[in-house]
Amino acid sequence: MAKGWRGQSFTMRLILSRKGFDSASGGCPSPIMPDGSMHSLPIPDRASDIPYAELEWQGVNVGQLVADLTGDPRRRTHHAHLDPDVERQALPRQGGWRPVFGQTGSAQGHLRRQGVGPGDLFLFFGLFRRVEQGRGGWRFVSRSPARHILWGWLQVGELHAVDSLAADALPWARYHPHFRGDRGANNTLYVAASRLCLPGERADAPGAGIFPQIDAPLVLTAPGAAGPSQWQLPAAFFPSRGRVPLSHHGKPDRWRLVGGDRCFLQSVSRGQEFVLDLAHYPAVAEWATHLFDA
Repeated sequence: MAKGWRGQSFTMRLILSRKGFDSASGGCPSPIMPDGSMHSLPIPDRASDIPYAELEWQGVNVGQLVADLTGDPRRRTHHAHLDPDVERQALPRQGGWRPVFGQTGSAQGHLRRQGVGPGDLFLFFGLFRRVEQGRGGWRFVSRSPARHILWGWLQVGELHAVDSLAADALPWARYHPHFRGDRGANNTLYVAASRLCLPGERADAPGAGIFPQIDAPLVLTAPGAAGPSQWQLPAAFFPSRGRVPLSHHGKPDRWRLVGGDRCFLQSVSRGQEFVLDLAHYPAVAEWATHLFDA
């Protein structure tokens, strides 16, 4: 247990979790809307019971948005892997609904080996690009770069092995894609805490949600980077003094200090869950808390 910001003792893991459309899953970035809001498009999933056309976001039909941005009208009726599911207004909900995220296979095996559980914080990031509305519908702004950006969060309140749940357990979650089809080994649901609990006094937020607007601290891709996987992070992330680095990023040549307050990271091109033990990086907890400043 480490002494964190303002001398508080805490243990917590931070998970940078890649979610949403990209060139490999979905075929394009998710949109940054003209007002600066971001919407992470859920990846396609044939086993899901949720058509894109049934999803709504701030008055925009997600099926139409997907069809416009991919240039494929058929995508409107395809089904979505709505996961993580952290926006109450996305679908009609049963009583007792809580934000939820599912993981399975090798990615869940990695989370289990890292000891991820209640109290740990997922920060979801994805590939985003600015869009505008033209006469033919939504389109990407010409020459606007695609960047990795943090778009949402979920602090774990509880976790459940799906295959071990009783048939009447979590009735409000049975729509979720991780209850549909064969999800393979380690099929696990992470249910959000009711309120966010971080070191310090500024993090007054629900246990899961989306960041309302793009903001500089949410952008992972370095300014002027040649590609979205070239990240600029606070220097607090730098794995100095023998500290275990962000998981999947153990090669020293991936990291470089830039000035006194920043570091460069060549992030891995694939992979979903990158875990950092904040007991060894207490200043990163302060950075995470400030992401929720009003």
